[in-house]
Amino acid sequence: QVQLVETGGGLVQAGGSLTLSCVASGRHFRAYAVVWFRQAPGKEREFVAAVSRGGDSTHYHDSAKGRFIISRENDKATAYLQMNSLKPEDTAVYYCATSPVPTSDSRRITTWGQGTQVTVST
Repeated sequence: QVQLVETGGGLVQAGGSLTLSCVASGRHFRAYAVVWFRQAPGKEREFVAAVSRGGDSTHYHDSAKGRFIISRENDKATAYLQMNSLKPEDTAVYYCATSPVPTSDSRRITTWGQGTQVTVST
């Protein structure tokens, strides 16, 4: 089992960029896919992006394609979500999570981080 801690959130103007980090502790980080979800106020948690265990396969929600990049460094037990061309509608709490395989289904998540707030101003 791993534990996850997200950092890198904050306030940014529309059009700007942020990179979120997800640092894992515990064992077997490289045995899990990493998934980013987000939850805006009053909305359900939604899938953003996922990366396979080896980092060679990535998946994105349509809203993230072309703007966000998910990656991981297994030697550092860290995953990243680089977010570019941010929009006010990207404002949400962003959660890092692990799952056996890349998935957009939150029911398949095995571990959640505590979340980090991203706020995009106009």
